Amino acid sequence: MAPQDKNTPPPLPEPLRVAVADSHTHLDMQEGTTEEALAKAASVGVTTVVQVGCDLKGSQWAADTAAAHESVHATVALHPNEAPRIVLGDPDGWSRQGAREPGGDAALDEALAEIDRLAALPQVRGVGETGLDYFRTGPDGMAAQERSFRAHIEIAKRHDKALVIHDREAHDDVLRILREEGAPERTVFHCYSGDADMARTCAAAGYFMSFAGNVTFKNAQPLRDALAVAPPELVLVETDAPFLTPAPYRGRANAPYLIPVTLRAMADVKGMTEDTLATAVAANTARAFGY
Repeated sequence: MAPQDKNTPPPLPEPLRVAVADSHTHLDMQEGTTEEALAKAASVGVTTVVQVGCDLKGSQWAADTAAAHESVHATVALHPNEAPRIVLGDPDGWSRQGAREPGGDAALDEALAEIDRLAALPQVRGVGETGLDYFRTGPDGMAAQERSFRAHIEIAKRHDKALVIHDREAHDDVLRILREEGAPERTVFHCYSGDADMARTCAAAGYFMSFAGNVTFKNAQPLRDALAVAPPELVLVETDAPFLTPAPYRGRANAPYLIPVTLRAMADVKGMTEDTLATAVAANTARAFGY
């Protein structure tokens, strides 16, 4: 692919006949205005989006954006990688906030209190993305992540909101903590990354599994195997935009309007028609996020 193609937005896909929701997106990290992104998505049948918070600033932005747009629902949280930065500091300035001093447990408690406040708002439909991410985090960070995750579970249950889980290379611990704490009534594994066995475990617990563009990647057969066994009434679709752009546009910026590409690939894997899967996914997302 020529380098200039990386910066060219992928073309508009054929519109869906049955409207669906993008169950997980980051409009605040995408090019262009929110209004443009929503209009483009709606033009191909993606009429609802769930805007996901990853830190205090992003969670406030999600709540404000959902209040301003009928088609947007918000979730609020400290991302699993955010919790260690708050507690231990971020000398490299790896996150969007730049370099940070360590704040210790008190700073994490303060941040969690703010998430709790935002979680009470009516336009906030979920608490997430929270969970565990062992990809970037050493043993020090794991304790902060776990403490944060347990607190988010409690917040979701108290406000009766969906719990949106980020699980990267931490399947067993995520499932264990959900068992120990007692999962909220509605729990969503965002960007589902487990195998078919884990999908059976999630299905038995009634957890929703949300599939992103990486289900289309050549090397993602274990993900497709998981999707194949996931019950249709527990499946969601998401972009995680601007990340995880579906094939054949991998490497270019993702956006909610590309949901039809992923949904069609998912329908193939499940041996369902596009309309049947879209109908199920639309109902599932509304049920998961209570709108």
